[in-house]
Amino acid sequence: MALNTALTGINAAQTDLNVIANNIANANTTGFKGSRAEFADVYAVTGLNLNSTATGSGVRTQDVAQQFGQGDIETTNNSLDMAISGNGFFVVNDGSGPVYTRAGAFQKSADDYVETSAGAKLQVYPPNGIGGFDSSTLTDLKLVSSQSNATATSLITLNSNLPASATVPTNAFSTSDATSFNAATPVTVYDSQGGSHQATIYYVKTGTNAWDAHLYVDGNNAGTQPMTFDTSGNLATPTNGTLAFGAVNLGNGSNPLTLSLNITNSTQFGTDFAAGSIEQNGFEAGTLSNIDIDSKGVVTAYYSNNQSTQLGQIAIANFSNVQGLRQLGSTNWAASGDSGVPQMGTAGTGTFGSLQSGALETSNTADTTAQLVNMIKAQRNYQANAQVLSTDSTLANTLFSAVSR
Repeated sequence: MALNTALTGINAAQTDLNVIANNIANANTTGFKGSRAEFADVYAVTGLNLNSTATGSGVRTQDVAQQFGQGDIETTNNSLDMAISGNGFFVVNDGSGPVYTRAGAFQKSADDYVETSAGAKLQVYPPNGIGGFDSSTLTDLKLVSSQSNATATSLITLNSNLPASATVPTNAFSTSDATSFNAATPVTVYDSQGGSHQATIYYVKTGTNAWDAHLYVDGNNAGTQPMTFDTSGNLATPTNGTLAFGAVNLGNGSNPLTLSLNITNSTQFGTDFAAGSIEQNGFEAGTLSNIDIDSKGVVTAYYSNNQSTQLGQIAIANFSNVQGLRQLGSTNWAASGDSGVPQMGTAGTGTFGSLQSGALETSNTADTTAQLVNMIKAQRNYQANAQVLSTDSTLANTLFSAVSR
C-alpha cells in the first residue's frame, strides 16, 4: 500500500516539475502565460464513507491551471509591436479560423498584411466610410503602402484685411505694374497630377468700399471678381462669401484648374494690408511615411503630403472564463466550451484593457525567483516520496528475512 501511495506522490512531484520547467523555459516568450499544477488527495472508502480509519491512497493531478496574470510591458522600436495592458486578446486568423493571443510581436508580410511570425493575420474592424468602423465584421489588417493620390486645389480660403485708406490706382491693372494694384497675395496650388503652381490674387480698389480681385495662375489670367464691404468693414458682397473664377489650362497634361476664393472672413479696416491666414484644399501625391496605432487600436497611415488614412481598428476579444481556453502552442489559444464564446470589443472600452504600440508584454514567468522556489519544493517532495519507497522496501526485506528463518 505504501509503495503505491509513494508512487502517486512521485508522479505528482514529477508533474509539478514538468509544469515548472515549462514556465522557466518560456520565461522569455512574449505573451506567454504560466501554469500551475493543482493536486487532490485520493481516498478508497466504502460507498457510505463509514471507514473512519482510512489512511488515504495518495495524490492525483487534478488540474494544470493556466495563470493569466499580467506580464510586464517593455517598449521596443517597432511600431507594429503591440501590448495589451489589462483584459483581452488579439484576434488573429491562421487560415482555419480565429485564434487568440497576447503576443503582439507583429510584422509586415511581403503582401503588406500584418501578421504573426507564424503567418496568422491580425484582425481589425474595417472603416465604415463615415469616420468610424464596422464592428459587425472582421478583416485582415493590410497596410496601404502605395502613394496617396494627388488632389487638385479647388478652394482657397483667405482671411485678409484690405486697408480702408487705400486709394484707387490711376494706372490700368497689369501684373507687371506694381502701381496698378494695391496688394497681392501669392499661394501655392496643385493640379490634378499633384504638380505645384503659383497662384496670385491681386487686389485693386475701384471705389469706396469696392475692390476687384484678379486671379492669375502661373501668369495665366483666371478672371476678375468684384467684392464690396459695408461701413463697418465687413464683407457685403458676394453674399455667399465666395469668388468663383474661370478654368485655367496649365498646358502640362493635367485637368484645367478651376479655383474659388472663400473670403467670408476678409475685412476692410483702417489698418495696413494683412494677408492673414491662407489655406487651400489641394495636395501633391505622397508616399507612406509612418504607421500609427493609438491606445484605442485605431491604425492610421500617414503620408509625406500630410494626408492620413485610417486602415482599421484592432479587434480585442475576452472570455468569461479565460482559464477554459484551449492551448494551441505558439502562445495561441482557441475558444472552448469551458471558456465560453468570445466577447468582442475594442481597447480601452468596457472591461477591455488599453493597447500600447511599440511595446510587448513579457512572459508572466519572466521573474523566475518564484519558479525556482517552487522547483525546490517539488524536488523535496520527489525526494521524500522516493525515501518512502526506500523505507518500505527495507521493511519488506526485513519481513521476508524473518519469515525465511
